[in-house]
Amino acid sequence: MEQNTRLAAIRVRGITGLRRDIKDTLNMLKLYKANYCIVVPATPIYLGMLKQAKDYITWGEIDDETFNILVEKRKEEFTGRETDSKRKIRYNNFVTLSNKKIKKYFRLSPPKKGYGRKGIKYPYQKGGALGYRGKAVNDLIKRMI
Repeated sequence: MEQNTRLAAIRVRGITGLRRDIKDTLNMLKLYKANYCIVVPATPIYLGMLKQAKDYITWGEIDDETFNILVEKRKEEFTGRETDSKRKIRYNNFVTLSNKKIKKYFRLSPPKKGYGRKGIKYPYQKGGALGYRGKAVNDLIKRMI
């Protein structure tokens, strides 16, 4: 992958039967509920987290056009605190884009025309919705906005 590549991850499945380590990974990625989306840089740390949670999320490379549409239509302003009262702990629950603080995650609608032929229990390569889908994640995000 290229150096400046961004990855978009979307949580597809819910919380039933979730192992603790995968639940912790999804919470670290801020994918709290189904249809939540997050955009992260393509670093080895994030790739490892995405691969660990592959049975509950779908992910791939997001292009600039889709990212701009996502930010424009689904951003939520961050109104929480930046630091604690003594200014010793900094919270990083937001991203600064064009001098505005927005939350790191985006809440999306379920996709129009569904996730795929076989649904949310099979990998993308076998006609389902889970795991790595490459550039096809852009089409899915546009259907979910």
